[in-house]
Amino acid sequence: MSNEKKDTNGYLDMELLRFTTAGSVDDGKSTLIGRLLYDSKSIFQDQIEAIEIASKNKGNEETDLALLTDGLRAEREQGITIDVAYRYFATPKRKFIIADTPGHIQYTRNMVTGASTANLAIILIDARHGVIEQTLRHSYIASLLQIPHIVVCINKMDLVDYDESAYEKIKKQFMSFAPKLDVKDIEFIPISALKGDNVVEPSKQMTWYQGTTLLYLLENIYIKGDNNYVDARFPVQYVIRPQSDEFHDYRGYAGRIDGGIFKIGDKIKVFPSGLESKIKTIDTLNETLDTAFAPQSVSITIEDDIDISRGDMIAKIDNLPRKSQDITAMISWFNERPLILKGKYALRHTTNDVKCIIQDVKFKMDINSLERNYDDKEVKMNDIARVQIKTAKPIFYDGYRKNRNTGSFVLIDEVTNETLGAGMIIDKG
Repeated sequence: MSNEKKDTNGYLDMELLRFTTAGSVDDGKSTLIGRLLYDSKSIFQDQIEAIEIASKNKGNEETDLALLTDGLRAEREQGITIDVAYRYFATPKRKFIIADTPGHIQYTRNMVTGASTANLAIILIDARHGVIEQTLRHSYIASLLQIPHIVVCINKMDLVDYDESAYEKIKKQFMSFAPKLDVKDIEFIPISALKGDNVVEPSKQMTWYQGTTLLYLLENIYIKGDNNYVDARFPVQYVIRPQSDEFHDYRGYAGRIDGGIFKIGDKIKVFPSGLESKIKTIDTLNETLDTAFAPQSVSITIEDDIDISRGDMIAKIDNLPRKSQDITAMISWFNERPLILKGKYALRHTTNDVKCIIQDVKFKMDINSLERNYDDKEVKMNDIARVQIKTAKPIFYDGYRKNRNTGSFVLIDEVTNETLGAGMIIDKG
């Protein structure tokens, strides 16, 4: 049965899968994405002709599908991925957003950015080289970001003569450290992105493999359970006051539902005021709903006249978020200037901004060995560390493991407005 809802706009209401690709340099990430787009007929004829010409100019015997994603000139010249490249395509079953992220260690922050909203991570491994340090690093980041599904694509099987034992050896290597990862679901697929084996069409060279193709898995993997539908959270982004004759008394609170389900009549509590009320209406641009759920964007009205503004959070009265000014978090540092201990920063959590101080660095993570470093606490660009943060006023949150939306934040330089780092709150309760 198709995931598509029948409407006049065709693909508009199809389920959306966000996935990221990660692997070492030359593991074939860009080629894999190019193959997915090419074989699923998701690119235009003029694009095909352009990359065919570019491939000939580079002296390649075959069409270089990586050119479909290596969009920056510097990337094309070096043959590497530098920044996060987003690509969009659709099949009759599902819509997709791909984040093609860099493999180099100096671009760890880019991988964190690209993977932060993903449902699924594709980890590429070169069949000739097996599991290497970058494999550990990318797998750890996927685990840290609580990406629910990991697909390990063992690529370049054509270069090891499609040998089943090479595939099984790498699979065993990966599973030897998988218990250290906090991941619900891991799948393995032997592929050749260059030749197309098991990407969109089943491989005629690997009849020993009885699993699905990559595209089939992407189209059919169950992701509805990835959202938190238990803990109802609604950060207020904007207060709607039309002040028109038709909607003279309308006062709606607009935003995206970051968790759970809201219904008309639900008893709610507003933070930070702690005042209570009931949901009166739930509106979208075109209709009024009886029920709304994450990640829908809606406008909510309530029965009582309560002062609510941007940055406040609405939750159901029987299931409340945590409240604290002392936050323990894992942080990925993005900026060239290192983290300053006792430094003052702006912390943006959902729609709320609050000043904070980084009180302590507990340890840095060696993401190439999955070991904690308690001695070196200087946090520089691309480092990942556990920190203790004190906020100027309480924030209302859930642990990141429980809710990726209400459990995450970014740190901002108050002077330059630069984003300095991204954090994942550890629930100590």
